Amino acid sequence: MISQEQLSAIKGAKVLMVGAGGIGCELLKTLALSGFQDIHVIDMDTIEVSNLNRQFLFRQSHVGQSKAKVARDAVLRFRPNISITPYHANVKESHFNVNFFKEFDVVLNGLDNLDARRHVNRLCLAADVPLVESGTTGFLGQVTVHLMGKTECYECQPKPAPKTYPVCTITSTPSKFVHCIVWAKDLLFAKLFGDKNQENDLNVRSSDAANSSEHSEDAFECRQDEDIEQYGRRIYDHVFGHNIEVALSNEETWKNRNKPKPIYSNDVLPKKLTNENGNMEKGCATDDVSAMSSLGLKNPQDVWSLAENSRVFLEALRLFFLKREKEIGNLSFDKDDQLAVEFVTAAANIRASSFEIPLHSLFEAKGIAGNIVHAVATTNAIIAGLIVIEAIKVLKKDSNDYRMTYCLEHPSKKMLLMPVEPYEPNKSCYVCSQTPLLLEVNTHRSKLWDFVEKIVKAKLGMNFPLIMQGASILYEVGEDLEEDMVAIYAANLQKTLSELPSQVTSGTVLTIEDLQQEFSCNINIKHREEFDEEKEPDGMLLSGWVEAPVDKDNSKAVGNGESTSNALPAEEILEGEKDVEIQEISVGTENATGRKRKLFEVSKGTTPDHSGLSDERKNHNQIEKLDVDDEDDELIISDDWESLTKKKRL
Repeated sequence: MISQEQLSAIKGAKVLMVGAGGIGCELLKTLALSGFQDIHVIDMDTIEVSNLNRQFLFRQSHVGQSKAKVARDAVLRFRPNISITPYHANVKESHFNVNFFKEFDVVLNGLDNLDARRHVNRLCLAADVPLVESGTTGFLGQVTVHLMGKTECYECQPKPAPKTYPVCTITSTPSKFVHCIVWAKDLLFAKLFGDKNQENDLNVRSSDAANSSEHSEDAFECRQDEDIEQYGRRIYDHVFGHNIEVALSNEETWKNRNKPKPIYSNDVLPKKLTNENGNMEKGCATDDVSAMSSLGLKNPQDVWSLAENSRVFLEALRLFFLKREKEIGNLSFDKDDQLAVEFVTAAANIRASSFEIPLHSLFEAKGIAGNIVHAVATTNAIIAGLIVIEAIKVLKKDSNDYRMTYCLEHPSKKMLLMPVEPYEPNKSCYVCSQTPLLLEVNTHRSKLWDFVEKIVKAKLGMNFPLIMQGASILYEVGEDLEEDMVAIYAANLQKTLSELPSQVTSGTVLTIEDLQQEFSCNINIKHREEFDEEKEPDGMLLSGWVEAPVDKDNSKAVGNGESTSNALPAEEILEGEKDVEIQEISVGTENATGRKRKLFEVSKGTTPDHSGLSDERKNHNQIEKLDVDDEDDELIISDDWESLTKKKRL
C-alpha cells in the first residue's frame, strides 16, 4: 500500500517520460494507475503493425499515428482527470533543452538507442534532475537510477562499440552466417540498390588485375540488350561465380581454409526460369511486392534449398526493378522492408552455400540482419513497475534506498528480480566528472572533419559541437552564425589538424562543448604515425575511461560486453554489440570508485552459503548488467545467433 507521504509526493510530481513504445506504454499506464497527475511524454515514432503484439495501448486503427498522442488518449479513457502532455518529436530537438528538463521532478527513460540515452543523460546532469533508466531484451531487463553527484551517470561505464568485421573477412573469407548477412546487406544490396557513387568493397581483386578489371568494369550496370532476368543472372554469376573464382586464384588464402565453391545460375536453375514458374508473371501484378508470394513460399521459418534461394534472389531483384525502380539509387536496408529482407536472405544463403556454411530461414536471417531479439510484453510490464517504484523513491528523496534491479530469465539464488546498490560516480567519467580524454591521432593526415564526425559526433554524441583551442574557435555549429564564419569553419573541416589556424599537434588540449546539452570536455592530443587498418579503421584512438577488469583465466574483459558469471546459465549471456553492457558485480568486491557494491537482501545481514559450489563458482557470485534496448525488438546480437535461438535447458 502507498503511504500518505508517498501519495503526496506522487500527486505533486511533474514527470517526463521519454519513449512511448514497449516499455513506455506499460510505464504510462502504471504511472496513471499509481496516482501521478502530471505526465509529459516525448516520442518521435508512429505506430507500426509490428508494435501491436506488445504495445497494448495501440490498436490496428492507430497504425501510422503518433505513439505519444495515441498513448495519451488511451490512458485518459480510464484516467480522465489527470494531465498527460504528448510531444510527437525527437528529444534531441533544440526546444527540449536544459531549461525544459529543469521543469520536471524526475525523468523516466524508455528509449531504444545509445545516442538518445546519452543525450538525455547529459541534459539531466546539466539540469540536476534525477534520471531512471531502463531497458529490456527478451526475458532480461534492468532499471537503474542516476542522480548527479550520488550515483554513476549513464556514461560512467564505457558502452561497447557496435560489432564490426574486417573487410577481408566479409569479402573473401566468411566463416559464419553473420558474415554472409553483412556481405549481402552492406555490400551487395547497397551496390545494386543504394548510392552508386558510394565506395564499395564488393568486387574481389585478383593477381591478374587486367582480367579482374575487364570482368567487373560494368558488372552492375544493366546493358541495353538484356532484360531483367538476363541482368539478374549476370549479377548472380558475377558475385557467386566469378568473384569466388577470383578469390580462389589466391592460393595462399586457402592453405589453412576450406575452399569455397563457385556457383553459377545455370548449375542451379533451368536456363529459362520464367517457363518453370507460372507465378512469376502473376507476382508482378499483385500489390504485395514479395518474392515469396510470387513463388508460392509461405512459411518464413522454412530453410530454403539452394535452388529456392536462387529463385528468390532473382525474383526479388526483378521486383525491385519492375515495381520500385524509382527508389533504386536511394535505398538502404530496412528490416521492415519485406522485399529487402527476402533479397538479403537469399543472397546470404547462396554465399553461405558456396562457403559450406549452414543455411538459415528468412525468420532467422531477418533476426540477424535487423539485429533483433524478440520482445516479451511481460518483461516490459515488470520493468515499468520497477521504474515507478524507483521514481517514487526519488520523489521522496530516499537516496539510500535506490536500487539497480535486474530482471533475470532463470532464478538466481531463488530470485528472478535481483536488486543491488547503485555505484557512486566514476571519478574517471568524462561526462559527470569532467576527466580529460586522450586522443591518439596522426595530426598530419587526419582532417578536422574526421575528428568532428568520428570522435565528436560518433563517439562523444554531441549534436551542436563547439571546438576550441585556448581562446581560438576552430569549429562551431549554430543557426545564428554569420555567413563568413560558416565559410571559415567549412574550410577548416578540410584541413589537417596540423594545418589549422591554431595548430593541433602532440600536446595540444582541445575543449569540446555542446551548447544544447550544456556539456563540455577536454581532449589531450597525442600524435601517432601509424594505425592498424583492421583494428583501428578510424585512424585515431580515443581513450580515457577506466578499463574493464580482466578475467585472467579467460583473458576476457569483464564489464564491457561479456560476463564470466556462473550465477546464470551460459545461454542467458548475450555478447552485447550495440548498447549492451554486462557488468561484473561480486559480493563484497570493490568497484573502480573504491566503494563496495552489495547484493541487496542477499548480503544484507546474511552470509551466502557456498558449500556445495565449486571453487570457480564461489569466486563468481555475480549478476548481469544489461544496458539493453527496448522498442521494436532491436538489439545487436552476438555472432552466435544459433545459440540464442535454441531451446534452453533448465
